[in-house]
Amino acid sequence: MKKITSITLITLLFAVQSCGVYSFTGGSTGDAKTIQIDYFPNNAALVEPIVSQKFTVALQDLFISQTNLSSTSSGGDLHFEGEIADYKIIPISATAEQTAAQNRLSISVRVRFYNKLVEEDDFEKTFSFFSDFDANQQLTGSVLEDALNEIFERITQDIFNASVAKW
Repeated sequence: MKKITSITLITLLFAVQSCGVYSFTGGSTGDAKTIQIDYFPNNAALVEPIVSQKFTVALQDLFISQTNLSSTSSGGDLHFEGEIADYKIIPISATAEQTAAQNRLSISVRVRFYNKLVEEDDFEKTFSFFSDFDANQQLTGSVLEDALNEIFERITQDIFNASVAKW
């Protein structure tokens, strides 16, 4: 019985090893060694000062934590650039008095992705997500932080999936 378990374990190790560069996060970086993520300026009509920095850092953090790539400021095998294309707050539901009961923060990010090693993977896409909050709350402080965290977690994961997970 112990011999069968050992053989199964060895076979499993060879199978995982033969898959090449694989990440259990679902992403494959192929032969890429470096990643370059440029600053994403806020080009939306409505500008919230912390959005650009917070988004850029969130995208960098995701790729550094989920892949074995080294970050570089130029010449990366994988390269991301783009901008915050839209940042808007709209009412989404009303009260009986015809005032807003809930508001929605919606953010769109235009991304250009370049893969120096596999150029057919290059793309330019816009990724969007939103967060709803009570109309009685001001979109500042922890309300803004929570909304940005929710939105950027989703958008950065969608970018990861489109670029290295190929979803």
